[in-house]
Order: sequence, then structure tokens, then C-alpha cells
Amino acid sequence: MDYESLLQAGSMMGSGGLIVMDENACMVDMARFFLDFTRDESCGKCTPCRIGTKRMLEILDRITAGEGHEGDIDALLTLAHHIKSTSLCGLGQSAPNPVLSMLKQFRSEYEAHIHAKRCPAGVCQALLNFNIIPEKCRGCGLCARVCPTAAIKGKPKELYRIERQKCVKCGACLEKCPFGAVVRA
Repeated sequence: MDYESLLQAGSMMGSGGLIVMDENACMVDMARFFLDFTRDESCGKCTPCRIGTKRMLEILDRITAGEGHEGDIDALLTLAHHIKSTSLCGLGQSAPNPVLSMLKQFRSEYEAHIHAKRCPAGVCQALLNFNIIPEKCRGCGLCARVCPTAAIKGKPKELYRIERQKCVKCGACLEKCPFGAVVRA
């Protein structure tokens, strides 16, 4: 791995670090993370980097919060290309690269966040839902006992259910169920 081979692969040498992610990483959230870092690192001298990265981050924050809407992907692409071509320094010129790369390779994840209001990796808290699989539920009530908001209703030896409006998506029920009846959806 060297500078030239990374350039050929469409990447670049940064601070000498390498981040490896598996299928459990949310690419939209990772793009948001990288953009948050570069926004904080901006010196603020040029408007494209100072304001453009802030606007891109606002869009990514909205998408990961489950509030993304039609046109967000196009807005990210437009902002990214504008920032790359008009920023004064290397930081601004490379700041949009993670977003552009992740959009190119994982566009379907962005679309799932925006259109289906779900995070395929199950990372974005606002887009999580928990369900109880009726065939696996034994009616033990362990899930209901650990729920901090009493969002799980049912009677012993009967099927329990999750009231979505009360659920805070903490995942305590998922961790406690010994039968695998609670799943993240």
C-alpha cells in the first residue's frame, strides 16, 4: 500500500491511519462521522469549506435521524463537488471525499435511510424498530420487565407486543430475551 496505488484505487493517503469496517457499520453514519471531523478541523478561511461542510453535515444528521427527504442525495453531491473545486486548501478539497466515496459504493444505504426510513446496518438509533416474533415468544415476560418505558405489553404465557410510540429503542429487550423472539428490524 503506497500513495500511488491508493490514488489508482480512488483513495488517498491521509494521516497514516487505516479504518476497517465490517457489514455492521452504517456507511451513512460513517460519512457523517468523517464530515463532522473535517468540519471541526476547518480553519474557516474559505466559505466553501467553512459553510459547505456544515451544510453537508446538517443533511447527513437529518438522514441518520430518520428525517431525510427526496433531494438530499443530489444536494450532497452538488455541495461535495462545489466544495472540492472551490476550497483553498487540501483539507477543504478532500473533505467531501468520504461522502462521495460512500455514495458511490453504498448509495442503496442512503436510499434506505431516506425512502424506507431504515438503517440496513441497524446503527442509526432513530431508524431502529424492535419486533417480537410470535412463533418464538414464550410469554416469559423478561422483555417487559427490563423495558424502561413499559412499552412491552402482554400477560405471562401469552404473546407480548411492543408499543412503538413508547419504545425508546434502547435494545434492553433484545439483549434479555433468551429465545431470540425480539429482533431489530
